[in-house]
Amino acid sequence: MAQYKVEAAGEPPAELAAPVKELLAPSGYRVTGGDGKPWCEVWYVKSAPKGPVSTEADLMWKTAPPGSVIGAIRWFQGGYDRRGQMLKPGVYTLRFSMFPINGDHQGVAPNRDFLVMTPAADDQSAAAVPAFKDLMVMSRKASGTPHPAVLSMYVVESDFQAGIQNLSEDWILYEKVGDTPVGLTVAGKSEH
Repeated sequence: MAQYKVEAAGEPPAELAAPVKELLAPSGYRVTGGDGKPWCEVWYVKSAPKGPVSTEADLMWKTAPPGSVIGAIRWFQGGYDRRGQMLKPGVYTLRFSMFPINGDHQGVAPNRDFLVMTPAADDQSAAAVPAFKDLMVMSRKASGTPHPAVLSMYVVESDFQAGIQNLSEDWILYEKVGDTPVGLTVAGKSEH
């Protein structure tokens, strides 16, 4: 099994639109594999987005508005999302969303919180908060399939410790989005 490590990354990538880049912290996190090669880099927004408290079921991050920019990710040699869909090397924005309750997603995760990837070149406005359907269309450009490209995430409610850890075959990057501690699955696929 690959052993992943985390270290500091530099400033957000130039491929991001200026309004998106301005929201991000000045440095991010580089995840490397056991071979020492970079796997991905992640940058989060300086301040966690806040909205009205959601009444959605099985949601952990109840104050993050759906569609809001949470960060950006760079895949170095290509990566894969939670479903195992292959992603091309490049930079993608990360927007908050949740999977729909429609019977198709039972058992994929204990909570509905996800970060949806969209190609940086196609995501130019930090102010725009796309509706669910529009965000899914944007993300299908990242996956190249009928399903959006998604990464599992959740709010860490206790015992937060920054870094990367293996949890049941998933590699979770634990860091803070503003003042909100989160876990983001950067390597690991759902078996559902």
